[in-house]
Amino acid sequence: MHSPTDTTAPLCPTPRLGDVLDARCPSRMILSHVTSRWGGLVMIALGEERLRFAALRRRIGGVSERMLAQTLQQLEADGLVERRDHGTVPPHVDYRLTAPGREIATRYLELAHWIETNLPDLIAARPAPAVAD
Repeated sequence: MHSPTDTTAPLCPTPRLGDVLDARCPSRMILSHVTSRWGGLVMIALGEERLRFAALRRRIGGVSERMLAQTLQQLEADGLVERRDHGTVPPHVDYRLTAPGREIATRYLELAHWIETNLPDLIAARPAPAVAD
């Protein structure tokens, strides 16, 4: 058995398949980026579109410039978002999902649609807030 600090241990159980339950597997980091507070929303917002930073920020209510930039960098590093710099002055940069990013976004859209469709039942199932004396 390999210890957590053993550098000879494989990153994942098999070279072809990840294991998000293994703390050493890179799949866990990618999952954390995709499922972060803003990661999934970025992927839903991009969908099939190519958007500039400002348009993407307007589409995702409540995200700060800093968090959007950080999220885009993480998703780009994971190969899920493509950044295109047009090399113009003023700068013109836009973003779109890669093929794997679109595949994940499709699943996110299904989940979001399910939540939106079932929202009344989900809200009704919440426990009543505690009443202060």
